[in-house]
Amino acid sequence: MDDDSAAAIAAGLAGLPPLRETIAAHDLDARKRLGQHFLLDLNLTRRIARAAAPLSPGTVIEIGPGPGGLTRALLLEGATCVVAIEVDRRAIAALEALQVAAGGRLQVVEGDALEMGLPALGPPPRRIVANLPYNISTALLVRWLHAADDVADMVLMFQKEVVDRLAASPRTKDYGRLSVLAQHVCTVQRLFDVAPSAFVPPPKVTSSVVRLTPRPPGGRLADLRPLERVTAAAFGQRRKMLRGALAGLFPDPVAVLTGLGLAPTARAEELTVAEFVRLAGVLDK
Repeated sequence: MDDDSAAAIAAGLAGLPPLRETIAAHDLDARKRLGQHFLLDLNLTRRIARAAAPLSPGTVIEIGPGPGGLTRALLLEGATCVVAIEVDRRAIAALEALQVAAGGRLQVVEGDALEMGLPALGPPPRRIVANLPYNISTALLVRWLHAADDVADMVLMFQKEVVDRLAASPRTKDYGRLSVLAQHVCTVQRLFDVAPSAFVPPPKVTSSVVRLTPRPPGGRLADLRPLERVTAAAFGQRRKMLRGALAGLFPDPVAVLTGLGLAPTARAEELTVAEFVRLAGVLDK
């Protein structure tokens, strides 16, 4: 984005009403069933947007923009093509003035992000930057892990406990299925926490922002489904030894485990990500 374009965007956004006025004008109260908690502090939303830089090439995908706080920040920080996916029609109406001010750099798409493929949303490189609705955040992430070839990176806000799980190491209480899937597909970098007071309405928990960058295709499984099955079985009964937890997947789990140099008496949290990948390789065969 050249200086003149950036200045024009900034001027247009500066003329918009404050977010609280936009919320009031469109009766855009946050709804629990949609997992909505709005960020209104532009300093904070710009910090999130800067964490996803560079924003100018390709497509920036935002999920659940609500009144457009993060959307404004993405445009101010240099995004030239923002595609905002929103299921709440009240928010879509609230974003109309922002679309005008964005001068063609913002597209609002009505629909459920869980049903949308990333390639259809815009050209690569695609970056997902979002304050995710709490009620579908994990399901969305797992979907995107399956589509890692279609995304350059993701800067996402979750409940802190979810980021704890994403970044957890083996032999810790937070280490589980999501840890293994995310760390196999991506490098996981915790960025910063966000206090409940930053949101409207304030959630009951602290949130965290995390960056997930897909590993090169040759460094991860082409098909995640065997890894999902192995981790679901192992962590679904995490108190059991693996020889028992994996009995529903392998006719002779003891033979499989010993063949991989793994102790049949180990429990799920003791295995590394690489060891789970080796187990998934046996299941895939």
